[in-house]
Amino acid sequence: MTATIDIAALANLLQEAAVEEILPRFRNLGDGDVRMKSEAIDLVTEADEAAERFIRKGIEALMPDALFVGEESVAADPALLDRLEGAELAVVVDPIDGTFNFASGLTLFGMILAVVSKGETIGGVIYDPIGNDWALVEKGSGAWIYRPDGSQEQMQVRPSGPLEQMIGIANTGFFDIETRRKILSNLAEVRLFTSYRCAAHEYRLLGQGHMDFAMYNKLMPWDHLAGALMMQEAGAHVARFDGSPYLPHHTSGGLLVASDVDAWQELRERIFTVD
Repeated sequence: MTATIDIAALANLLQEAAVEEILPRFRNLGDGDVRMKSEAIDLVTEADEAAERFIRKGIEALMPDALFVGEESVAADPALLDRLEGAELAVVVDPIDGTFNFASGLTLFGMILAVVSKGETIGGVIYDPIGNDWALVEKGSGAWIYRPDGSQEQMQVRPSGPLEQMIGIANTGFFDIETRRKILSNLAEVRLFTSYRCAAHEYRLLGQGHMDFAMYNKLMPWDHLAGALMMQEAGAHVARFDGSPYLPHHTSGGLLVASDVDAWQELRERIFTVD
């Protein structure tokens, strides 16, 4: 039996964490509040860690049987990530997606939460603390934007057009240099590509019909589980580079999202030739 989730309570929890721990620190970080992790563009702040502690405490009350997998928790204990595949129920959290932007004072950051049951993503929340609205998804029930005034809008990817008119997200930073050169050259065939360094906002843009595709190479579950399910529920074709489904335990193999399977195939063959 698939686990049931209280998506509204999870959405409210992210909002509370933002109000208590994130927004008071935005553009207000001290010299010792930002630290480098693996490289200069991979940062963690006091806000990330405080927000994750707040969310974890809330999850323990709302879903006491769930394994909690947070980005900062895994940074402290990498073995925690290995438990996700076999977990009966798990909650995966990125307390601040787009930490580099957040630490730089840019408003392009968000909060991501996904619920995993028996190796399958069944729900997710992407919250924008600045806009104070949510993208919510439950498997089989569509993906929706919920605004603070109570209004809601169903997410739907836009129909695909010709390759030369497509715009999208291409995160090429985790390829080897030769593959990166090839992909960047191929991307001259599309109309426009960019990277906001924030999957939370990138998935929301796709799901609201403002872009045609997204490509990621590095797959960490807190970045992509909620967004990938949202895109599927919004009508997109979502698969790893080899065409296989993207599952919660995958951390490699790339991810390509497109409006439909034909657009996916064209992008894969003509642009993202990574074999």
